[in-house]
Amino acid sequence: MQTETKTPAAPGRVIAIVGRPNVGKSALFNRLLGQRAAIVHEEAGVTRDRLVREVNWQGERFELIDTGGLDTFDKQRADHVIRAGTRRQVEVAIEDAAVMLWVVDITAGVAPLDEEVGRLLHRCGKPVLIVANKADTARLDNQAAEFGAFGYPVFPVSVLHNRGVHDLMTTAFSHLPPGEPPKAEDALKVAVVGRPNVGKSSFINRLLGQERVIVSNVPGTTRDSIEAPFTIGQGPQARRYVLVDTAGIRRSGRIREVVEKFSSLRTEGTIERADVVVLMLDAEQGPTAFDKRIAAMIQEARKGCVLIVNKWDLAAGKVKMEDYEKALRDVLAFLAVPMLFISAQDGLNMHKSVEAIDRVAAAVQLKMPTGVMNRVLRDAMQKVQPPMIEGHRLKLYYATQVGTKPVRIKLFVNQTRRLTPAYETYLIRALRRAFDLDGAPVIFSLASSHKDRPPA
Repeated sequence: MQTETKTPAAPGRVIAIVGRPNVGKSALFNRLLGQRAAIVHEEAGVTRDRLVREVNWQGERFELIDTGGLDTFDKQRADHVIRAGTRRQVEVAIEDAAVMLWVVDITAGVAPLDEEVGRLLHRCGKPVLIVANKADTARLDNQAAEFGAFGYPVFPVSVLHNRGVHDLMTTAFSHLPPGEPPKAEDALKVAVVGRPNVGKSSFINRLLGQERVIVSNVPGTTRDSIEAPFTIGQGPQARRYVLVDTAGIRRSGRIREVVEKFSSLRTEGTIERADVVVLMLDAEQGPTAFDKRIAAMIQEARKGCVLIVNKWDLAAGKVKMEDYEKALRDVLAFLAVPMLFISAQDGLNMHKSVEAIDRVAAAVQLKMPTGVMNRVLRDAMQKVQPPMIEGHRLKLYYATQVGTKPVRIKLFVNQTRRLTPAYETYLIRALRRAFDLDGAPVIFSLASSHKDRPPA
C-alpha cells in the first residue's frame, strides 16, 4: 500500500481561544460571535467543549474556535497529563490556527495550570496574545504585568463589559493572512414553505413587524414568492437574509387553477434557490403524507432546514409538546433538523425561531478547520469501527472540506465501496455533534487510493 506524504498547509484566517477552565473563554467566543452560542458538551475524552464558527467582526471575516479547558495536568496520572480527548482537540486547534487568544484570569494571577498552558503554546511557535480577562476597571490593569513573564503581549480585557476587546482583536487581525471583505450582496435566502394556510405569511409578518404579505384564512392567498429583506443583529456583525414567502404547495390532483399550478412550480424553484428552508406545519392538522413529500423535496435539494410547528396555541392542552415532537420525528425520521413549536398569532417562541434560522444559516456556510474535522472523524472511527466488507474495513486517510451550502467533504479512503450507508450516517452525525451542524446537509464524496474492483 502506498501512502501519501502531505505538507501541512499554511494556517488560514483561524483564531483559537485556549486556556484553563473558568477564565472566560466561552464568554469571549460569544462576545466575538455577537450572539449566544450553544456550546456542545460531549463525553469527556472524546471531543469536549469545542465549537467552531465563521465570524464577521467589524468587517473582518475569520474562523473562531472555542476549545475545552485544559483542566488536568497531574503528571503522576497513568492516563496522561490531561484528559486525552480535550488535549487532542486543543492541539489540533492550535495546529490549524494562525493566532491564539490565551485567556487568563487577571484577578487570580498566574496559576499552575496557566504555566502548563504556556509550555504547550511555546512549543507551537505561533503568535499568542494573552487575554487578561476580568479587568472590569482600569485599576486592575497593572495586575496584567505578572503575565508578561510568559513572553507574549498582554491585553487587560473585560469580556463582560466589552472593555479592551477592540485593541485585542486589532492586534489579532494583524497576524491573519489577507481575506476578502464581506459583500453586501451576500444575503442568504430563507424560504418559508408548507401546505396552504399553515401560517407562513403570518409568521413572516410577525418577524418583520409589518403586514408584508397578505394574511387570510383562504388557502392559496399567497400565489407569488414574495421576498423581504431581514437582518439579525446590528452593525458590522449583522447577518443579512432575504425571507421568501411562497405559495402553499398542494397535491397536483387538487390544483384547479393554472395560476396555482405555476405557484407550486415556483415554490419548488424557490426551494432550489434557497440556502435555508423553513418547513411549516399546522399543529392542529398534524403531519400529512404531503408534508412528508415536501420534507423529502427539501432533503433532495440538499438545503438547510428548520421545522416549525405553527398554531401551537390551538393545540396546547390537547397534547404534550414532547409527545408531539417524538411522533413528528418518527414520521420525518430522515430529517435531522431543529424543531420548534410557535404561534405566529400570539408570538410564542418567535425569538427562538429566529435563533434557529440563524444557527442553521451559519451551519450551511461553515468552513471547518481541516485538522479538527479529521480528528473528529478519526475519533468516531476509533469509537465504533467500520463494518467488515469482503474481509476488510474502511480506512480513512484524509478528509478535506470542498464546499459549503451544502457542506461538502471529500474523503480519501482505501476503497469507496467499504463505506456503507449506515456508517456514513454515523460519521455525519459525529460531525453534526462536533460542529453544531443540526439542520445543515453534509455531503460526502469519496476518492479511493485503490482502483475499486467489482466484488467477486
